[in-house]
Amino acid sequence: MTQDVAGSSTDVLVVGGGPVGVFLAALLAQSGLDVQVWERRDTTPWGSRAIGIHAPSLDAFAAIGADVPVLAEATLVRHGIARSRGRTLGTLSFARASDTHPYVATLDQHRTEGILRDRLAAWSPDALRTGTSVTALHRHRDHVDVEGTGPDGAPIALRAGFVVGADGARSTVRDLLGIDTVGRDYPDRYVMGDFADPEPVSARSTALVDVGPDGVVESFPLPDDRRRYVALVGRGTPADDEVDAGTLARTVRERTGAAVDADTCSMLSGFRVRRREALRVGIGRVVLIGDAAHEISPIGGQGMNLGWLDAADLAPLLTDGVRTGSAGPWPGYARRRQAVARRAARQSEANMAVGGRAEGPAVLAREALLRTALGLPTADLLARLYAMRWA
Repeated sequence: MTQDVAGSSTDVLVVGGGPVGVFLAALLAQSGLDVQVWERRDTTPWGSRAIGIHAPSLDAFAAIGADVPVLAEATLVRHGIARSRGRTLGTLSFARASDTHPYVATLDQHRTEGILRDRLAAWSPDALRTGTSVTALHRHRDHVDVEGTGPDGAPIALRAGFVVGADGARSTVRDLLGIDTVGRDYPDRYVMGDFADPEPVSARSTALVDVGPDGVVESFPLPDDRRRYVALVGRGTPADDEVDAGTLARTVRERTGAAVDADTCSMLSGFRVRRREALRVGIGRVVLIGDAAHEISPIGGQGMNLGWLDAADLAPLLTDGVRTGSAGPWPGYARRRQAVARRAARQSEANMAVGGRAEGPAVLAREALLRTALGLPTADLLARLYAMRWA
């Protein structure tokens, strides 16, 4: 027998309690809407995963008071240095990338999620329902009837004014709507890991990108004197022996000279890269945001930020829709967000191209290009691009 969720109707149901869904829910709750978040996971988030928080996201966080606690814990990256074959090609400063946040903040994803959950709980203590999954959507002119399963596996039902799919690249909401995606898979494979930071104290607020002949090694400082390394290791699915702390530490040492200690590894992951775009970002009163609507390469650290900016754009539309009784879709929203996602995807593709393996003249040409780009006054534009001031 299907059970009604306590308070069997809500203004907005957000499916997916990751950083994007919880941020959207907090924005809506802070505006006075009744909101529920259904999150399939029943465990407390843990792990570093996505770490970069760009200036537009920090500006958006201010609306719910999340910017202050995030910045209290984060490391602030104020410069990026490009290197190759043991030589510095140039430095990129974020000093003029933003009037409010002239840096990129880095923080383990589980801590960012924790802060956003705390802000949601401040306005709606019972909004987040973990261990809860959606199984069916029945769309009507003025509401959506939602079916799901609760923490005990029992069927549940809820009536929502709007439903938002913030449930990631393998979105159940998108599948239930029958929305297809288009895109491509890239052959490059990467391994990333977090280690004790071997760089001198003077570089603890600096991102380092080495674009030597064997492929890119990126590194970003993290809180507690740690550093995230991301290395191109080849093409195809990473082999088991590549996703190994000792192997990654050795790769970093050989390509960059950094004395990474494998025994200090606190996170390790191998990944492939793909790009996907939903053919529609919603139907009627059901909307997709974040990776459910557009998945891009993690190289460049823009994906999670795109989701937050989707949420910031969508929240006032949902608030107005609830208060006036109007329904989506909102074509202007869809055009804006997918256009931003495509631009971010192109930027990520350019980052991957610059960091690919190269030989002979191609290495020299790449080094010359970076020296020129980072040495011109227009380097400030590159900083703004990386910091997503266009989003």
